[in-house]
This record gives sequence, C-alpha cells and structure tokens, in this order.
Amino acid sequence: MMRAILIGIFVLLAFAAGLLTFQWYRSQNTVVAFGEPFELVTHEGEPITEAAFKGAPTAVFFGFTHCPDVCPTTLFEMQAWLDELGEDGTELEAYFVTVDPERDTPEVMKTYLENFSERITGITGEPDKVAEMVKSFRIYSRKVELEDGGYTMDHTASVMLLDRDGDFFGTISYEENTETAMAKLRRLIEEG
Repeated sequence: MMRAILIGIFVLLAFAAGLLTFQWYRSQNTVVAFGEPFELVTHEGEPITEAAFKGAPTAVFFGFTHCPDVCPTTLFEMQAWLDELGEDGTELEAYFVTVDPERDTPEVMKTYLENFSERITGITGEPDKVAEMVKSFRIYSRKVELEDGGYTMDHTASVMLLDRDGDFFGTISYEENTETAMAKLRRLIEEG
C-alpha cells in the first residue's frame, strides 16, 4: 500500500514538473512577427502598405518578371483559381510581390501582369524596402549571377495564404494539384 502511495506521489510530481517546464518553455518562445509593416507601391504606382492584406482573404506570390517558368506558371494558375472560384472568390485579394525590384519597376510589372490578370496587383518599390518585406514574410530569395553577365533570382515558389487579419493561413505549393489548391482557397474564404 505504501509503495502505491509513493508511486502516486512520484507521478504527480513528474506531471507538475512537466507542466511547469512546458509553461516556462512557452513563455520563452514568443511568437516572431509575421509580415512586418511596409510602405511600397503597386504596379499602378499607388502607395500600398500591410493594411492591404487585412479585411479580406489574400493570396500572395513572391517572384519576378524575368522568371522563365515558375512565375508565369504560378500567375496563370492564380488566374485559373480566381476564374474557377467565380462569385465565391470575389472577395479574395491576389498579389504578386517582386523579389527583383531593381528591374521590376511599376511600369514593367504593369505590362507583365496585363498578360495574366486584372485581379492580381503587383507590388514593388525601393530595393531595401522590398528586401525588408520579403524577409518579414520569411520568403527565400537570392540573386544568382549568370555567365553572360546577367542574373536571375532563386526564390520561394509557394503562394502564401493570409486570413482576414493578415495572418499566415497556409500555402499552395508550386504546381500543387488543382483540387487541393481549390480546397485550400475555399477554406481560406470560408474560415480565414
């Protein structure tokens, strides 16, 4: 009997220690902000801030206009998703943020986006401000020098989904199955 009581006390002490450790660990790991404030411009040359990502479900893709395949493919897919959503997707906002602001001026982005959609808004600006935004959204991008003296950009190829508060909701991977992508978008619209 005494042995059972001692085991019970030991189990309670172990549980209490585990709970205290968990609470301490959680208090030490504060959430890092996602998507810091920014001040950039649209492809129309209009000012845009992080406020644009609030109030409606949002899909954001980071890329560049000189991209040979990933970016045009993703932008065509985004337009196809918007078309398939139809009336259900009227409140969904879509953005294309450049990772190459040195070449992607508002004029260049406007001409480029005219090939894909009237619903996708381009975002660019001063290179240092764009770099800060890209970093705050935890997007990978890196300039890669080419042998001919030019360059290309390596970058994250996923579409980021943000809820109505501008918080991270999920991603759609590059060339993800259409049915899966549509299910994620519908869930974003309904829940986000």
